[in-house]
Amino acid sequence: MTTKVANPHTLNIDLPVTDKDHVDESIERVTGAELITGNDVQLLVNAAENYPAWLAAVESAKNRILFESYIIHDDEQGRMFADALIKKAKEGVDVKLIYDWLGGFGKTSRRFWRHLRENGVEVRCYNPPSLMDPLAIFSRDHRKTMVVDGETAFVSGLCVGQDWVGYSDQDVPGWRDTGVQLAGPAVSLVEEAFANVWGTLGTKLEQKEPAQRGRSSRAAGNIAVRVIASVPGAANVYRADQVLAVASRESMWLTDAYFIGIPSYLQNLKDAAADGVDVRILVPQGTDIGIIRDTTRSTYRPLLEAGVRVFEWNGPMMHAKTAVFDGRISRVGSTNLNIASWFGNYEMDVLVEDEGFGQRMQEMFLHDLQNSTEIVLSLTTGSRSKTPKQRKRTRKGGGSVRKATANALNAATSIGTALARQAPLGAAEARLLFIGGGLLLGFALLLIIFPRGASIPIVVLLLLLAIPTLIKAIQSYRKYE
Repeated sequence: MTTKVANPHTLNIDLPVTDKDHVDESIERVTGAELITGNDVQLLVNAAENYPAWLAAVESAKNRILFESYIIHDDEQGRMFADALIKKAKEGVDVKLIYDWLGGFGKTSRRFWRHLRENGVEVRCYNPPSLMDPLAIFSRDHRKTMVVDGETAFVSGLCVGQDWVGYSDQDVPGWRDTGVQLAGPAVSLVEEAFANVWGTLGTKLEQKEPAQRGRSSRAAGNIAVRVIASVPGAANVYRADQVLAVASRESMWLTDAYFIGIPSYLQNLKDAAADGVDVRILVPQGTDIGIIRDTTRSTYRPLLEAGVRVFEWNGPMMHAKTAVFDGRISRVGSTNLNIASWFGNYEMDVLVEDEGFGQRMQEMFLHDLQNSTEIVLSLTTGSRSKTPKQRKRTRKGGGSVRKATANALNAATSIGTALARQAPLGAAEARLLFIGGGLLLGFALLLIIFPRGASIPIVVLLLLLAIPTLIKAIQSYRKYE
């Protein structure tokens, strides 16, 4: 496998309109998210734009702040936000905060949360470990949202921590991430999603007076959005992406931090590429979870062979979770493209149906590609060595224009191939096989040398599963006896 540095140019594209009514009905069916009109949506890039907007909204709060974040680090950034929330709580603003136990584990001290609670912030922790339900640890609250006074909402991929800002003393830039700021009727849906999680952790969220809650129903712009509030087991974004992959006619550009596509998702991407859709995926080259990188790279080969283009971000970490389909429908939020996010977590994403916003998303993606490296199967000069077969697909009107547009896009991101370097794709697959084989061999040797000792973890695991299950069965039986 070889690599080449991408150097794309921003293009203004007139994209065809798909059968909008049918696509809208399909998306609503798989997400349960109604299309809400009359909103203003601002694209916020990195902590440099997100954090100041969040803090300004907190400072302006008069009634209530609802803050839900997978991680809040006990560092300079975390303490800055804590101070801002405490200040408003002391002014009489109702401040409520949800954090995830696993997200905060090892990153945030108990002292940090105690300090917030002692100064008027109501803090609840999602899903700490429980012997009564040990498997529940796989369900996390991975959302990153804030709602202020029912008027302004933020939905993003950013947590709160110095990693997102960077370390100037070490010349390390901040993580690349994306969020949105919402105003208009959609804000109430973000607030409702927060209330649903809050209610699972204790007493329900007290409803504000109708006059207070009604403010977000006023139109603030002309953008239509869907608020996708995913819950464990729903797989809302997974199914929405599948619908949009089928509906896309020209382009499907995905950015993800921890991409581990399951076979059905990968097949959708390959089918779209085979139909001539410009499918691109941007993922991090370096990551804070080491095993993820090789696992992600193990999915590259079938995608590349099908014509999907894969890019790796050259910065410290690409943490954004975004997508843009045909420059018309865009997704921004917290859902990663892997099983944990799709099926196990509470997540929050906004699906924006607006061509102006979609164009900004495309421009942002192309700008990111300038600091990325394209992964290819073999070293050639300006082209792939293997061109996938593409199926013919009947489309309405403008075929030659769309084909010219696709060719222009491909040409734009092929500039700079003379700087290509080689990086064997097989290395990632080999490392995963080596790790898996090593673990299996190690466990086999333990069973041979220490059969009783090696069986203890298995016995403990079985007991942790068996005892809570029996207790729940007894409780259920007594309840209905």
